[in-house]
Amino acid sequence: MRVAPVGLFANQATAFELGCQAAAITHGHPSGYLSAGFQSSMIHLIIEGRSLDDAIDISLDALQHFPGHEEARDAVERAVTLGKDPSMPRDALTVESLGHGWVAEEALSIALFCALAYEDDFASGVCMAVNHGGDSDSTGAMTGNILGALNGVEAIPPSWIEGLELRREIETLAGDLLTGYRGGSDWWDKYPGY
Repeated sequence: MRVAPVGLFANQATAFELGCQAAAITHGHPSGYLSAGFQSSMIHLIIEGRSLDDAIDISLDALQHFPGHEEARDAVERAVTLGKDPSMPRDALTVESLGHGWVAEEALSIALFCALAYEDDFASGVCMAVNHGGDSDSTGAMTGNILGALNGVEAIPPSWIEGLELRREIETLAGDLLTGYRGGSDWWDKYPGY
């Protein structure tokens, strides 16, 4: 849940690995740190202009080069299968069929499913990610990271960010991550005044 910023400043060659390293501090099992690397890689690829499908495919390819990747790979594949199936109900029961999000690969799977189900609808994707009986704050944050990278700040309902504590500081930090470390970004330029 905390590694999305890595995707903002890391380059293509290091986003996956740095995400793994950041998570390994507290998540020593491969399924934990590899799921984090996957999330960092996806965020990086989306910020660089890739589609969600491409970001998943590229990150999945990177994931499979690491020992112990099987649980994380299976969780991603389950999410993609359910997320691409238009007959699959978009509800808490479907979300919980992927797990409860208490372990990293389940949280990643839920976030991916919610992002795929509502790729162009930030509010619906995040609401689905937080309305289940598991670790909903983690799955909501991760879904918000993916959908935010895909759709930008304009996709977030204004009532969700109005009055946000430390909003200016958060915006400054996000801008610094994108521009300070990478020397500018076309993505960031799409959001003047942010």
